[in-house]
Amino acid sequence: MARKARKGAIKHIGNARKNKNDEFYTRLADIERELKHYQHHFAGKTVLCNCDDPRVSNFFHYFSYNFERLGLKKLISTCYKNQQPDLFSWQNPVEKGIFITYGGEKNDGKVPTPEAMKIKNFKGDGDFRSEECIELLKEADIVVTNPPFSLFREYVGQLVKYNKKMLIIGTWNAVSYKEIFKLIKENKLWIGVNSNRNISGFIVPPHYPLSGGEARVDDKGNRIVSSNNNCWYTNLDIAKRHEELILYKEYNKTEFPTYDNYNAIEVSKTNDIPIDYDGVMGVPITFMNKYNPAQFEILGMASSAGYSEEVVGIPFIGKKDARPLINGEVKYARIIIQHRKEEEE
Repeated sequence: MARKARKGAIKHIGNARKNKNDEFYTRLADIERELKHYQHHFAGKTVLCNCDDPRVSNFFHYFSYNFERLGLKKLISTCYKNQQPDLFSWQNPVEKGIFITYGGEKNDGKVPTPEAMKIKNFKGDGDFRSEECIELLKEADIVVTNPPFSLFREYVGQLVKYNKKMLIIGTWNAVSYKEIFKLIKENKLWIGVNSNRNISGFIVPPHYPLSGGEARVDDKGNRIVSSNNNCWYTNLDIAKRHEELILYKEYNKTEFPTYDNYNAIEVSKTNDIPIDYDGVMGVPITFMNKYNPAQFEILGMASSAGYSEEVVGIPFIGKKDARPLINGEVKYARIIIQHRKEEEE
């Protein structure tokens, strides 16, 4: 039953990407749970939350109320206009995009409301790709937000173009996007600390369906959906990225069959990576949650999309089929890896 409920929520978020229904608000508890691992990165920095209405955004709430403790220089929040009900800010309809800049000022020792901080209108719609928003992006050191799932590739591409540090939420499926995987392979992007059930769900507007058994209404009346298929993406260094995965399995041909079309073995669970196999392996994309670049080398990625040899990272054998095949059966996307070889002295 729980698996069926999760599939319903995953389908809902997948449809959101397809239909550009992108209003999934991150809960404050999930922001606090992740951000506690990055606090040392923020001292003296300007933080941008560029998909966030400051009046309702928990990202803006977190950074404004922790401004002094984190030692921030400046906090900027921007929000797209709300002429379409499925984009970014259903609670506060506006004709133009809005933004706010906060420098840590207090009223009677307290953080003022966003309204008291003087919310300003953009000349345009406040789209993160607009010139006005790009100018604010240039000011920022670190971008932290939950970007629109339907524009994830383009969103990340912009941050890379402007050489920004980031901590953002996406779906696990994004690992298999060629543009995102390229960054992961080059160690320019990696998975954060929390994912799946460690992300408790997203607040959605009243017109979004509460499908699946894990959809609910919380004690504050917020409508929550949980897909358990989400994770944080970042290029900020964290201790987790340097933890070694403890392995115990030994290789055998029965449990680890060879792909029909690659000289590599199938490892269906990350924790089952054989400790004594020096060759090439295909592992699930959730391997990235345990990836330590000092322990493993990422060679490429295989998926049902049929990527080229260059993306897969190893030569094809037999039939030139790029999909990960075992006895003719297509497996879900696989990361192609091998144990990192110790450099000879």
